[in-house]
This record gives sequence, C-alpha cells and structure tokens, in this order.
Amino acid sequence: MHLLLIEDDPALFTTLQRSLVRAQMRVDVCSDGAQALTHWNTLQPDVVVLDLSLPGVDGLDVLKQARRSGLRTPVLILTARGTVGDKVLGLNAGADDYLPKPFDLDELEARIRALHRRNADNPTPQSSDLLVGELRLDRNSGAIYHRHEVLDLTPRELALMTALMLRPGHAVSKERLFEVVFPGQVDVQFEAIEVVVYRLRKKLTAMRVSLVTLRGLGYLLKAD
Repeated sequence: MHLLLIEDDPALFTTLQRSLVRAQMRVDVCSDGAQALTHWNTLQPDVVVLDLSLPGVDGLDVLKQARRSGLRTPVLILTARGTVGDKVLGLNAGADDYLPKPFDLDELEARIRALHRRNADNPTPQSSDLLVGELRLDRNSGAIYHRHEVLDLTPRELALMTALMLRPGHAVSKERLFEVVFPGQVDVQFEAIEVVVYRLRKKLTAMRVSLVTLRGLGYLLKAD
C-alpha cells in the first residue's frame, strides 16, 4: 500500500512513517500545505493521511481543492481539532474518516487498511466509463458492472444495454436497437427486440435502474 502522509510536526511524522513502514506500507511525507496537492497529484497514493493544521495552506483547503480537481483517494483526517463541528467540516469537505489526536498507532493502521480495502472493493470509475445509477459500462473491456460485479448478460442483452448506456438520458429508437442487436439478420421479426427488452427488465429489477418505453421514441435507461 502506498500512503501519503501530510503532516508538519517532524517528531510526529517521523514516528508515524517509521511505524507504518514497519507495517509494510510505502510512506511519502509532505509537511507543507502549499505543496500537498502537487505531491498528491504526482504520487497518486492509495490512501492520504491529512493533518488540518498545516503551514502554507490549511488542510481543509487542501482537501477541498483535491476533491474539486477530481482526486478521489480515500482520506483520513488526523488532527488535534477534535470537536464535532470540526469533524463535520472535514467529512463534508470530502474526508472518508477522522481520527483526533492523541490516537493509538494500532487504531490508525487499522483505519488506513480499512479505507484501502473499501476503495479496492469499490474502485473509482475511469473517466471513459459511463454510469447510469449503479451500473457502469467499462468502455475499454465492453463489460457492464453492477457496483463491482460484472452483469451476466447474453450477447444480445449486452448489445442493447451498451447502446442505451452510450446515450445516457436519451431515448434510443426501436429501429436503431434492432440494427444493433440483430445486425444483418433479415429473417428476424422486428418484434424480437421486445423479447430482449423484457428479459433485461427482469434482470434490472433489483438494480435500481429502469428500462423505460417511450411511445413513439423508443427506449430509455434511467436510474430510479
């Protein structure tokens, strides 16, 4: 696991770095808030441990800037600001966990590993992926995922779903879907597309996504 520790107290970050390296983590340290975002972007760590009281730029501002720029790395806030109000501010700014000082090193390690596991189980979609509710189309592989599980679809169901997900928020005509699902198959009746739609609807029932018929327009995939 690669960890970025953003902390300005030399005694504390030295102790933490030594302890976490012994726990089989690779640890990079940044002690200046003004440089933190650059380190974060360059290193692309698995988890960030962030102090709020930093020189240059406050840790809360570092976190807000990171989230605005699209960085989705799990963040554990580590700070002497232990009030409920400060915790709420940190979580609302995009933190994933919060540990007030003083703290136990074993608890810190456990929380870091929990964040890493959670992120591994729910990977951040790539920018090229397409999302409809909890469904994700991986445009590189062509697979469609529900959360982190690949949907079990027939080739025709996959073709229809892909055509709909490529047009998020728009209806796709029945004629267009027929061309995609039954390419060049002149012996197949036009109504066969409705059979594929029916089967897909049954599979999507528990996934909080609906395949909607828009009369005269075609079909639309939308999140419930």
